[in-house]
Amino acid sequence: MTYLEPLYTIKVVCCNCEHEFETSRVRPSLKRAFRRDADFCAYYKEENPDYYVVRVCPSCGFASTENSVSRLADWQRKAINERISSRWQPRDFGGKRSWAEAMETYKLALLCAQFIHDKERIVASLLHHIAWLYRYQGDNGQEQRFLQYSLESYIHVFEQDGVGGNDARLMFLIGEIYRRIGQFSEAVKWFSRLINDRRIMDASMIRAAREQWSVLREQMLGEESGPAAGTTLTGA
Repeated sequence: MTYLEPLYTIKVVCCNCEHEFETSRVRPSLKRAFRRDADFCAYYKEENPDYYVVRVCPSCGFASTENSVSRLADWQRKAINERISSRWQPRDFGGKRSWAEAMETYKLALLCAQFIHDKERIVASLLHHIAWLYRYQGDNGQEQRFLQYSLESYIHVFEQDGVGGNDARLMFLIGEIYRRIGQFSEAVKWFSRLINDRRIMDASMIRAAREQWSVLREQMLGEESGPAAGTTLTGA
């Protein structure tokens, strides 16, 4: 049986310095997670595709994802060149990445996104992925820290965009992250809001919210969290 190399390379043109470079991806046929957490963190037996989400230009250090801005304005290039490129020691992240290298790429992408004021959804996703990376290592303290950061960012996205387009996934994520950081009453509010908003037609997210409400109820009862332990979810 022929062994299929899990990684392949694609060519990318940096939207900051226009340098062409190669970055690795995991083959689609091998992106099979053996389990997923409720907040969509996935676990893989072989190469983890999440390690290769961020693309880093080896020439100038600009780091981004497929969903980041595709063009930079002059002020954005200036910000990257002053804050990143002027201090960049040329490095190539194009091959196989370790956990530490993946973390480095995400934190670099987060800095770049913040410096160019990229979409809040991009920032929230990067923060959430960093939390996942810490979860893989069992570093609960850092995971909780970055879950809190991602939560604040996701809430900002929701406040900006509302539920336009029935953004049930975003509402679910906010509720689930509240649950994961132990703010159970806030989690109840978001799960309830998702389940009872008649405008939302996403059956899979409604079902997921009901399932996580059951998990949450067990947590609240188990921790005897006072008034919250007796909370009932309307429509659940």
